[in-house]
Amino acid sequence: MSLGQQAFGGSSASRWLTRRLWGLEHAFERARASGKPEDDTRIRIFLVLVLFALCFIALAFGATRAALFSGVGKSDPLAAAAGDARADLVDRNGRLLAVDLLHYGLYVDPREIWDLGETRRALSAALPDLPPERLERALRANRRTFLVGGLTPDVRGKINDLGLPGVSFEPEQKRVYPLGETAAHLIGFTDSGGEGLAGAELALNEDIRTAAAGGATVPLSIDLRIQAALEDELAKAAAVYQPHGAVGLVTNVHTGEILALASWKTFDPNRAGEASPDARLNRAASSVFEMGSVFKAFTMAIGLDAGVATPQSTFDATQPLHIGYRTITDYHATHKILTMVEVFQHSSNIGTAKLAMAVGPDRMSRYFEALGLTRPAKVELLESARPLTPKKWDEDAIASTSFGHGIDVSPLALARAYGALLNGGYLLPLTIRKLEPGTRVTGPRILSDKTSLEVLQLMRANVTGGSGKSAEVPGLNVGGKTGTGEKYDPDLRRYSHTKQVSSFAAAFPTDGPTSAPRYFVFILLDEPHADQTGADPTGGIVAAPAVGHVIERIAPFLGVRRRAELIPFEPGPPAAEEVGEEQ
Repeated sequence: MSLGQQAFGGSSASRWLTRRLWGLEHAFERARASGKPEDDTRIRIFLVLVLFALCFIALAFGATRAALFSGVGKSDPLAAAAGDARADLVDRNGRLLAVDLLHYGLYVDPREIWDLGETRRALSAALPDLPPERLERALRANRRTFLVGGLTPDVRGKINDLGLPGVSFEPEQKRVYPLGETAAHLIGFTDSGGEGLAGAELALNEDIRTAAAGGATVPLSIDLRIQAALEDELAKAAAVYQPHGAVGLVTNVHTGEILALASWKTFDPNRAGEASPDARLNRAASSVFEMGSVFKAFTMAIGLDAGVATPQSTFDATQPLHIGYRTITDYHATHKILTMVEVFQHSSNIGTAKLAMAVGPDRMSRYFEALGLTRPAKVELLESARPLTPKKWDEDAIASTSFGHGIDVSPLALARAYGALLNGGYLLPLTIRKLEPGTRVTGPRILSDKTSLEVLQLMRANVTGGSGKSAEVPGLNVGGKTGTGEKYDPDLRRYSHTKQVSSFAAAFPTDGPTSAPRYFVFILLDEPHADQTGADPTGGIVAAPAVGHVIERIAPFLGVRRRAELIPFEPGPPAAEEVGEEQ
């Protein structure tokens, strides 16, 4: 093998290239021998041109191949950000709640900076909120350092126009909540890496990422119009009564969809890290309360469903009820024998406790468990809190829990259990996902259809002639129950007479069959203070009017029209026997 062949290899292509190179060299020798040096020059120029042309062709081929077939985009910063992308969150009508937007991270490499002083002054002016010590550390580092992230394209452009050597940018995705505080506790928020930390962002984290890969959105169950009305009325009540906290809920009792959820105080998820833990607390899901008399609806339903009483059954509330060392009295004492309807209207603790005792501890505890009141609310939100229940379900325990004392549940658990009272007796899971129209949601049947209809009439009677009068909205057949529960004070080791939980649980419309469209509305104020009138801030004073305002505002959005008023059943003649009394 010749030297040329050894140099270029033994392949046919190598041999062809070797022959051509030797041929060109022989052409140069012949040109010099013939005395025509200009031919030698032209040949060399031609050769150089050919080599340059071949190089450009090779580069063009390589660039085309890389662009079309090499998958270079997979390592591109933008592509990397897209891999961590989250789908848009929208309300049930498609209105935007959360979105990923392109932002930029700013990096500083001191090794490329010409003038540290000038760079320091320029960046300090462009980023006034940037801590000076953070900037100084970056400028004194011996490597390229991340300085700040989340810069909008406008801010990035202004800094880039400064032309500062050693200052560069990298694209990054940032989660943005365009409506700020609206529905903050239900929507939740993410960390800087795009992982959900609270609310729907946490509960539906994987679904949101999967939807982003397919270019889809994730619709939530809430309706922004209903959410806005609820938040507005809750904030108005909070401004007047200055509570420690407040909660608002609207649900569809036939689907379990949460149409609105508000927790006051609130925060801006765009700056979640700046908010206090108290503001970020989702009181609807994460807090438990002794709800007080709103629990009486459960006791009435259980007594009716168990066949222990009818709406016309009577209860002696003329004297306080003594159970062991305890004495149960009525806040609105009537000192009368009351029918079940009147017990509900006057919110009689004595009558309610006597009904619970007639049902018995075993049956009462089984019904409470069946209604989901002894477990965290079944909902996607991971913040759903576990209730505090009696250690022993004896006569004393069921007497107390019958009117909402001695048991702490979350507002979501209460809403779920009320749904079973209002929808024909089915216990359904709550959901923050939008369900398609016509979706059939199933759950265990806890109460009969007859019991559900009777509870609806009881709740309507309480608004037309009981403690819930201030929630009335003409033509919408609102029903409800007030609740005022004293809070246990661990310092005093007893219930406080000045700190209470005031609430109102409502259903509308209450007319029609149990299958008719129906919604649950709940507002709770934790430790409200008296207003200028000095009236005791009970559930009927502070929460019922707010619920009525919410219902009046949201009815058109739900397609609920004003209609003839439902006249609840009349108490009727007294029954022959009094429930819970020995004859």
